Amino acid sequence: MRLPLPRSLFARLMLIWLLGMAVVLAVSFALFVGERDRVGRNVLFEGIAQEIAATVQVLERLPPQERAGWIDDLGRRRLRLALRPPPDNAQPVRDHALLRALGTALPDHKASLTVVQRPDNHPFYLVTIPLRDGTPLSVRLPGIGPEPGPPLAPPDRLIAALAALVIGVALLTWLAVRIATRPLSRLAAAARALGEDPERAPMSSSGPTEVAQAAAAFNQMQQRIREHVAERTRILAAISHDLQTPITRLRLRAEMVDEENLRDRIQADLDAMQSLVKEGLAYARSMDASSPPQPVSLESLADVLRADAADLGWTVTVSGSAPTPCPSRPTALRRALWNLVENGVKFGGEVNITLAELPDRYEIRIRDHGPGLPADELEKVFEPFYRTESSRNRETGGTGLGLAIARNLLRAQRGEVALGNHPEGGLEARVTLPRAVSDPASR
Repeated sequence: MRLPLPRSLFARLMLIWLLGMAVVLAVSFALFVGERDRVGRNVLFEGIAQEIAATVQVLERLPPQERAGWIDDLGRRRLRLALRPPPDNAQPVRDHALLRALGTALPDHKASLTVVQRPDNHPFYLVTIPLRDGTPLSVRLPGIGPEPGPPLAPPDRLIAALAALVIGVALLTWLAVRIATRPLSRLAAAARALGEDPERAPMSSSGPTEVAQAAAAFNQMQQRIREHVAERTRILAAISHDLQTPITRLRLRAEMVDEENLRDRIQADLDAMQSLVKEGLAYARSMDASSPPQPVSLESLADVLRADAADLGWTVTVSGSAPTPCPSRPTALRRALWNLVENGVKFGGEVNITLAELPDRYEIRIRDHGPGLPADELEKVFEPFYRTESSRNRETGGTGLGLAIARNLLRAQRGEVALGNHPEGGLEARVTLPRAVSDPASR
């Protein structure tokens, strides 16, 4: 089942933790306030009930004619005593915590609680207890409501305290989730970097057991990929190298053929084979990224390419500027750009080279004026030995390794090349190079 947003593990854990902690804190706060109110209310009512019980005991021991004189002396700030029944407008209260406290303090007396409305709309509670001789004792309780208890803190202070608690928990939650998900972020970054540079340094295997196991498995996979690529490169280089000897022998034997037309056809096939072998060797070498980077002037390199193209009768123009030297491998970069220029001249005639220096990278745009390529072939042409339908002829289409070699040479120095159809016509190769290139030899 696909879960809704958020999609990242970090955001999901943060959301779950925050919602869970918010619910726990809200319930805990409600229980704390309710329990404090209940305990405080019970303590208050028990104190009032004990005070009323003491007053009742004193009045019952006094002669009836002396009780009126002691009423004011026995009254307290919270208790106002009177020897009369409740007024007619008093409304009885059936269930109240004070009644239960009075039942415990005065088990032999039947106490009643009523609420009396005053003209100023400020009601008060009245406790009525009959003495042993039947005289009603009324105890007025000003300020005691249905749910009395200790006054709570002001709402703004409660909200501020709760907000501070939530912020503190949120910070701790962020820290905990960040620590838990950081290894996954490092693993994802390492997987992305592996596709660009199989020779990158292995991941650190520090951290929890699960993280260490995942890092070790990732490093083992990286090592196997590196060995597989190296083995494939060695096989390709060995085959290409070993084919040169029989090709040379075939050239010598072809010279012994008397028929000139047949001899020329054999020589043409041998030339194609020789070209394919050389391209195979070049492709194998293009995957070697062991040479250290050096500062290279892209403007000077572009001028050299233009001069070499002019010697061959090609039309190549250079525009733009890149005054800062680019850290790269000169031989590999020159070979990659030359392959792109050669490809553009072969299929598009005139070639324009445009240089640009950006804050984080260098850009080299190589545009021809040919028919371009279909959108579904813009990426396929970088595959080894792939040639478009219009370039199946060896003499015009080559071996299909030129663009693959160019991409390998550029990726070995953390560069990239992509093709696109120019809006004004023709095919444009956009080469990007980072402003800083890591040295595989130093790793």
